[in-house]
Amino acid sequence: MKNYLFLDDERFPKNVTWVDLPAQDWRIVRSYDEFVKFIEKNGVPAFISFDHDLACEHYRDSMYNPDRHYNSYYPLFKEKTGFHCAKWLVEYCLDNGHEIPKYMAHTMNPIGKENIISIMEQGKRIQDSLTK
Repeated sequence: MKNYLFLDDERFPKNVTWVDLPAQDWRIVRSYDEFVKFIEKNGVPAFISFDHDLACEHYRDSMYNPDRHYNSYYPLFKEKTGFHCAKWLVEYCLDNGHEIPKYMAHTMNPIGKENIISIMEQGKRIQDSLTK
């Protein structure tokens, strides 16, 4: 049975009602470190649902206003975000010959969501170019 992984610091899959999550038995991880350890131990899941903001420091007014350069905060964060998890996952899959899994971003942070989708899709494009 393939794992379905839910990354969120607070919520449970049943509480996420603004996106259509697959009806599955979800494994839940709450942080970057838990995310990495889970995948290293259990392998790449069949599906991942990403939250972006995994610590209080990630919640900023600028995440709703692209003109305020939310992305410039990434180097300042002490705790890693869902974007960092997605970036690590793409590198892990490319380095180890694993297919990048299906995913969605259930985060309510619009810039964080865009960043997660961007890195995952970039990884898929790289993977596709390597198989041609």
